[in-house]
Amino acid sequence: MLSRKSTIILSIVVIFMAQLACNAPGNTATPDTFATLNGLYTASAQTLISATGQPAFSPTPGLPLPTMTVNVVPSATKTPIPAGPVPASKCDAAHFLDDVTYADGSLVPRNNTFVKIWRIKNIGTCSWTTSYALVFTSGDSMSGPSAVALAGTVNPGQYIDIPVTFTAPNKDGSYRGYWKLRNAAGVLFGIGDTADTAFWVDIKVGGPSFVAYEFANNFCNAEWSNNSDALSCPGADGDSKGFVLKLNSPKMENGTTEDEPGLLTFPQNKNDGQISGKFPPFTVQYGDRFRTIVNCQYDAKKCNVTFRLDYKLNGNTYNLASWQEAYEGSYYPVDLDLSSLAGQTVKFTLVVSANGANNGDYALWLNPHIVRQGNPPPTQTPTTTSTGTITPTPTITSTVTSTATSTPTATQTATPTSTPTP
Repeated sequence: MLSRKSTIILSIVVIFMAQLACNAPGNTATPDTFATLNGLYTASAQTLISATGQPAFSPTPGLPLPTMTVNVVPSATKTPIPAGPVPASKCDAAHFLDDVTYADGSLVPRNNTFVKIWRIKNIGTCSWTTSYALVFTSGDSMSGPSAVALAGTVNPGQYIDIPVTFTAPNKDGSYRGYWKLRNAAGVLFGIGDTADTAFWVDIKVGGPSFVAYEFANNFCNAEWSNNSDALSCPGADGDSKGFVLKLNSPKMENGTTEDEPGLLTFPQNKNDGQISGKFPPFTVQYGDRFRTIVNCQYDAKKCNVTFRLDYKLNGNTYNLASWQEAYEGSYYPVDLDLSSLAGQTVKFTLVVSANGANNGDYALWLNPHIVRQGNPPPTQTPTTTSTGTITPTPTITSTVTSTATSTPTATQTATPTSTPTP
């Protein structure tokens, strides 16, 4: 009986304590950090958009008005490209998402303006304000600005499209410029695991071009000499004074036979002998390039010379470039920018000098020529224009003359003959 009463009392105590527990104030639960931050990011973005109806952009001097938006990306699942790992304590960190315009290697015409747009995401813990900027750090500037302020606030988890206006160089080639972000304190940061890697703009510049002058096809228009005596053109192989010959299928130092013309130049047969050809006046334009391949002729095993490109201006001769060449089974391609002479009318001179004694220095210029950017001018084809003008003139004249004279002559002759015969 006593045991039963104890059980009942114990049950009453347990029920009483349970009721007290239900009515007592509970402990505060540990907050979900990600959910809290996520809510703050979303709220910040909504505040930014609701205040103006669109992200708070302002035009950047020297740039077109951006039509891009600051986009809210509240969770990692909505990010187009997963962000790389960044230390939790990193305030400023970026992640490259996309080249919105002009992907790496895009072809841009010479001297053309283009707008590069990067899509960059804020994966740090600090917001990027309009005090932050995109800045040029190294490489090819392509006439772009040194810095571009961000057009709006970019909170953690958001991304921004950043436009920059560039001008492609006026020379063919590949160009790359490196850029980073800069915070309000002037500290640079970028992308990658440690947020210090630059991102870039990378283009290829090209366009039409044509041969503005061919040295090999005009070699006898040059004045050839051995620095003391004038030489005939073409010369005679083996002439001890030196000689120049045009080869239609020259054999290169490595044994290959080319289908482009070559100039075989042989210096005077003496110690440090020389041969040079001074060509007619030529007006250089910006972007002109001198191209050739220099080497020794095949089997000229003791050949050891210096190739030189000189020019004469206002009565003075200057050296533009030189190349040492010995017979070793290879050759050297030349692609020389002549832009430093743009606007000048000069006389180019091809020079070959023996390095020491002349031991069969058969020096070969393969297809020396000047390349010019752009399309050939209309004057490059004068024969088509003049022939077309002359041809129709005699055709029209002969047709009109024969028709007009034959008809009235027959009529006039018949009328007077029938009158005086009664």
